[in-house]
Amino acid sequence: MSQHIRILPHPPLSSITPSTKPDSLPLCFSFGFRFGFHSSASPLISLSCGCAHQTPPVRLSPQQGSSQEEEESVFLYLQPISSENHFDRVLAKAQTLDEGVVVVWMANWCRKCIYLKPKLEKLAAEYYPRLQFYSVDVNTVSHKLVTRAGVTKMPTIQLWRDSKKQGEVIGGHKAYLVINEVQEMIENECRTSFCAAE
Repeated sequence: MSQHIRILPHPPLSSITPSTKPDSLPLCFSFGFRFGFHSSASPLISLSCGCAHQTPPVRLSPQQGSSQEEEESVFLYLQPISSENHFDRVLAKAQTLDEGVVVVWMANWCRKCIYLKPKLEKLAAEYYPRLQFYSVDVNTVSHKLVTRAGVTKMPTIQLWRDSKKQGEVIGGHKAYLVINEVQEMIENECRTSFCAAE
């Protein structure tokens, strides 16, 4: 699983310390790093490991002069779904655990998808571990899967539970409106089910 963590431009390495205790993290033998920029132009580092476990979002220590929003930014990478079989396994696992999943249908050429993705990653961190977020690139999976999910526009954000689609938001308007609609969809389902606050 991969995670995105916002770091401020050019911080000293000694100032980057996760708030998570090292002994509480699983042992991983290999990590891959991916650097990138989101719309805010702040660099992101994505940590990847090949383990099958879930790793919680990591919060970086606040930097001097950083804004409150930057201090509180935590991103959880949307876990990619690569095939219809993989999609079925994700839904089956969620059903076994009596959990729901959010599936974000996107395409690498979709500008709104690219702009919305970091906001959804931040939302994923807010709901972790009660709710898992996944992404599907419609160009890398079968058309049969896209049709089965009823996806006609992108980005489309769906909430699935018990292998059934419970809700859907089509993200064709401003990002903050889409995020509000996704939160409302999740909270409506959470009132009576799987992701009620602990």
